[in-house]
Amino acid sequence: MQKLRFWAVMLAAMLLDGSGRAAVETIEIIERVPFADGASFGEVGSYEKIRAIAHFALDPKRPANQSITDLALAPRDKRGLVTFSAEFILLRPIAAIDSSLIYDVNNRGYIAMLGQIDGRSPANNDPTSLADAGDGFLMRHGFSLLFSAWTWDVTAPPAGVKPLIFDPPIAKGPKGATLTGPLVNEFTVSQRAEITTYAGMRGLTYEPAIEDDPAAELTERSRPSEARRPIDRHFWHFLPPEQKGSAGRVQLEGGFKPGTVYELSYLAKDPYVMGAGLAGIRDLLAFFRDQNFAGGKPPRQVMIFGISQSARVIGRMLQDGLNVDETGKLAFSGAYLQVPGAGGSAGFNGRFLQPTRHPSLLEEHDYPADSFPFTTQPSQDPVSGVTASRLDHARDREGNLPKLIISNNSTEYWNRGASLNTTSPDGAQDIAPADSARVYGVMGAQHYVGRSRTRFPYVNCVSTTDHTLAMRALLLALDRWVAGGPPPPDSAYPQISDGSLITVEAYDRAFPSAIGLTPPTQNLREPRLDFGPNFTRLGIADHAPPEEGPAYETRVPAPDADGNDRGGVRPLELEVPLGTHTGWNGRAPETGFAWATARFDGSFLPFARTEAERTLAHDPRPSLAERYATRDAYKARLEAAAAELVGQGFLLQEDVARALSENLGLYDRILSHDPGDKSCAYLHGG
Repeated sequence: MQKLRFWAVMLAAMLLDGSGRAAVETIEIIERVPFADGASFGEVGSYEKIRAIAHFALDPKRPANQSITDLALAPRDKRGLVTFSAEFILLRPIAAIDSSLIYDVNNRGYIAMLGQIDGRSPANNDPTSLADAGDGFLMRHGFSLLFSAWTWDVTAPPAGVKPLIFDPPIAKGPKGATLTGPLVNEFTVSQRAEITTYAGMRGLTYEPAIEDDPAAELTERSRPSEARRPIDRHFWHFLPPEQKGSAGRVQLEGGFKPGTVYELSYLAKDPYVMGAGLAGIRDLLAFFRDQNFAGGKPPRQVMIFGISQSARVIGRMLQDGLNVDETGKLAFSGAYLQVPGAGGSAGFNGRFLQPTRHPSLLEEHDYPADSFPFTTQPSQDPVSGVTASRLDHARDREGNLPKLIISNNSTEYWNRGASLNTTSPDGAQDIAPADSARVYGVMGAQHYVGRSRTRFPYVNCVSTTDHTLAMRALLLALDRWVAGGPPPPDSAYPQISDGSLITVEAYDRAFPSAIGLTPPTQNLREPRLDFGPNFTRLGIADHAPPEEGPAYETRVPAPDADGNDRGGVRPLELEVPLGTHTGWNGRAPETGFAWATARFDGSFLPFARTEAERTLAHDPRPSLAERYATRDAYKARLEAAAAELVGQGFLLQEDVARALSENLGLYDRILSHDPGDKSCAYLHGG
């Protein structure tokens, strides 16, 4: 193993104030190879891949580390520092170009950015081949890409797969005593099962402090709002994980059944210092910001990018001031938060929290994933009377804030409280973003680009809107903005003031009737959660489950006459529509939760092909033939709309051909599809 030890970095830090502050102490390079066999990416040239391990040390006494829950209870070395390590992967141009570095917060241990931006997730989570670069967008634009381990709750991977898994310090009581505390896990099953796991989605959880804890409780209910019904302790018991590194299991006599929300409460032990993972991100970025690593020069600027869970990590770092390093400087100058929903400010840094968990309309309403404040400008919570913003602790020593892009899709307005980013907590008024932030709502798009060829486990075919094209344009805009260039397009999101952000009841009245899509009767409205005074002050729950207070009021985008969302960023799929794209989809009755919406998916229903088909179906939406006389007429409309989006800054000129091809391909497949065939495979080419 080749080792590069940056003792000079550590020494320089110690000389600053003599306190022994270290942050990144050493880096061990374990692999350094040409990326994609030395393939050249346009004018940028070839890339290299470096896989390494960074060793960190944190001083619990330093102000920059005071927000990290339980850091003072972690084991320390002889210097009084908390030490840990994290594996990272760096992809960077070999030529010494003036490039920006983007840190991709991995999602549950897996690289997310390459799949979303370049269109290809690397095989085995190990970017190696030219295929792993997708269309090479990020490489052609010269970005250095950094990925590192930050979370522990990643279930054991299949053979050969290499997730980035963090091994955090464990908090201890006086004289190394084991710490325990209450823990609640919520789970459902999609089919009858006598044995199931009780961890969050694709994750792990803390196991009981007492084997098969006799005091543990298992409850059931049909909806989150219903009272919990205890299940007799004699009828169920804990089982160990099926394999090492997997989640624990529970067995119920007679079996678990669909349509039921189960909740398992018990005493857990050995809480991880989860905030150390966030500090590791901070300090790794600060290191690369300043150091000539392995023969390369520091990047022009450092940015951070996250999708879904990963975006909520960034939100928590900003909330806790963990975007500012121990010297008082910004660890990153720009941040892109993609589909974070309400923002996730409550998770990721607290005792016995589990990063993989988050609420939807169906589940996890008692998990502290989102809490006030939500907006980048100060707003007041009418229940508590507190006035605050999510950026109150995010300024550096000179008062600077990182530049932010916060972008949600239509699905996040239905299932993740996205409207709270730009409204007061009571949903009564708009709150404009801070000058350092841009907020976007991409209409008609679901959490990820829909590719499912079947309806099940949902009622409708999924939405086909490709929001990744807007992401690519906005990422380059953020890079220019951080570098001192012009800002990205003005914020564009549904608003109360212009009627494009409304209640679910108003949505139902405005949505076109008798078209074959039935709107939901509710969206996610998360309750205010009270875990006790120590949770707010120290991140430690006094009791679980929490007491529930009044729900935050959330709103949804208003539909137009076709059922497509108004306001925000309207991509080609909505500007020149072939059908109705919604941010919601119903769950199939067979799942047992027909009243709930899909967690991540929207819906798509094409227009009738001809006026005769429309009349026969009693569809109020004009047919494709009425809208576009010929394929060439449709193409001309697409080209004009694409030019407008390019001018607005939501589509790159280099992506116009792809956007036209995607939409023309769908047009052709709809025209050749028998409407009597209810499958969804025709929506997707290839």
